[in-house]
Amino acid sequence: MSDAILTFDHVEKSFFGVRVLKGISLDVPRGKVLGLVGENGAGKSTLMNLMGGVHAPDRGQMLLNGAPYAPRTPSDANAAGIAFIHQELNLFTNLSIAENIFIDGFPRLRWLPMLDRSHMRARTKQYLEAVELHVSPDTLVEKLSPGERQLVEIAKALSFDARIIIFDEPTTSLTARETERLFRLIERLRSDGASIVYISHILPDVMRLADEIAVLRDGELVAHGDKEAFTINRMIALMVGRAIEQLYPPRRSAPTTTPVLEVQDISQQGIVEAITFTLHKGEILGVFGLMGSGRSELARILFGLDEHARGEIRVAGKPYTRPSARRSIDAGMAFVTENRREEGLLMDIAIAENIGLVALPRYAAATVTAVNERRYFTEITDVAASLAIKGGELRQQAVKTLSGGNQQKAVIAKWLLDKPAVLIIDEPTRGVDVGAKYEIYSIINDLAAAGTGVLFISSELEELMGVCDRMLVMSNGEIQATFSRDEFEKERILRAAFRENAA
Repeated sequence: MSDAILTFDHVEKSFFGVRVLKGISLDVPRGKVLGLVGENGAGKSTLMNLMGGVHAPDRGQMLLNGAPYAPRTPSDANAAGIAFIHQELNLFTNLSIAENIFIDGFPRLRWLPMLDRSHMRARTKQYLEAVELHVSPDTLVEKLSPGERQLVEIAKALSFDARIIIFDEPTTSLTARETERLFRLIERLRSDGASIVYISHILPDVMRLADEIAVLRDGELVAHGDKEAFTINRMIALMVGRAIEQLYPPRRSAPTTTPVLEVQDISQQGIVEAITFTLHKGEILGVFGLMGSGRSELARILFGLDEHARGEIRVAGKPYTRPSARRSIDAGMAFVTENRREEGLLMDIAIAENIGLVALPRYAAATVTAVNERRYFTEITDVAASLAIKGGELRQQAVKTLSGGNQQKAVIAKWLLDKPAVLIIDEPTRGVDVGAKYEIYSIINDLAAAGTGVLFISSELEELMGVCDRMLVMSNGEIQATFSRDEFEKERILRAAFRENAA
C-alpha cells in the first residue's frame, strides 16, 4: 500500500457511554481513493467527523503529513486542506449557489463594506463547470433538485482547493447520469493528486472507484488492503460478521383483493396527471421512475402535504376529502419521507421522543392528558429493538447523534408504532447498509403479512423487483405502465420509465 497523507493512530471515541470507535489505526493513502465500508453504526461517519473537525477523539491522535493534527472546528479542517461532503447536505436553501459556496468567507469589494458579487459569480461558475452543473450561480438552492444540490455541495468542496476530500454516501440523491459525472470527477481529482475517502453502501461503486478498501464493524477496523484482496461477498461478510445468502427476504403472504387505498384521476397541473391505481390489503406496490418522474410528489399529495386540483382518494372504502397530514394519520395512513433530516425527525430531541411522536395520543387515558409512560417507553423500546437501531440511551440521546442509516430506521420506527393500515414509504433504504436493508425489507414484509398496504417508492429498480408484488412505472407525472410480479423484467420496466414501448 502507498504512503499516508493522514494517519489515525489508536483513535477512540464514545457517545453517551457507548464506544463508537475502538482503537482505530488506519492510513489514508496519498493520491488514491480509500473505500470505507461498514454497516450503519459501524463508526464510518464518526471517524470522518474526527478528520473533518466535527468531533475530537477521546484517545489516540491523528497525523497529517506526519505532523499532529487536531482540528477544533470544520473551519480548521478546511484550512488544513480537508473537505467533507456530508451524507446530509449542509446547504442554506434560501440562499443562492454562489452565496452557499462562499458562506465561510464572502469576498469584499475592495475597501467597501459590500460583497464582490461579480467575483463570487465568476468563481462559482468555474466550480459548477467542474461538476458539470449548468445553472446560474444566482439560482436559489431551494429551486434545485436533490441531485443538483448534491453537486453544489461537491462544488463547494472544490472551492477549498482541498487535498483530502471525504465523500459520505454522495450518490444517494443522484441519477445514473449524475453518478457517472461524479465518478469522472473523482477520477480526475485523483489524477490531479487529491486523496479521496469514499464512503458508500453501494459496494459495486466502491469496487469500481477504490484503490484501497477498509472495513469497519462495531467500531473496529476488521480489514484494510488493496482492492484486489476484496470481493463484494467478502466485504459483506466482513461488515456484518456473517455471510448473507440472499438480499431480499422471501414473501410469506399474498395480497388480498380488499382495497385499502383507491386513487382515481388525481391530477395537479405540472406535477401529476390522471393518476389512477388501487392498493390492496397486504400488498406491497412499488412505484418506480427516474428523477423528476413525479413519484415523490405523488406521495406528498396522497398524504395531504401538497394539494391536488382534481381526483378522488378513498381510504378503506371511504372517500377521503380535504386531505391533510393530521387527517391522513387519523385515517390510518403513514408516510416515511425521503428527506428524513428536514421532514422526518426533530433532530435535537431524544430518539425515543422522535419514535413516539405520531402515536403519542394513543398512550393518554381517555379522561386525562397524562401519558402512560411505562407502556409508551416499553413499546418504543420494542420497536427500536425490532429495527436494530444502534444508539445509546433512547430517552436521553438526541437523534442527530445517530448515523444516517439509524436515523432512517428511527423514522420508520415512528410510523410502525402507530400500526398503519396504509404505509407510503419513499426511498426507505437510501444511505442504509446491506444488513439494515434486509431488516427493513423484513419489516415491510411483516407489515404486509399483518394486512398493511404498502406503497413502496424507490429509485433502485432491483429492490422493487426483489420486494414488491406489483409495480407502477411513472414518467413525467403519469403512470406509464403497471407490472405484476411475474412480469418483472428490468429492460421492460426501464423502457417504460423512458416512455418507450413497454410491451
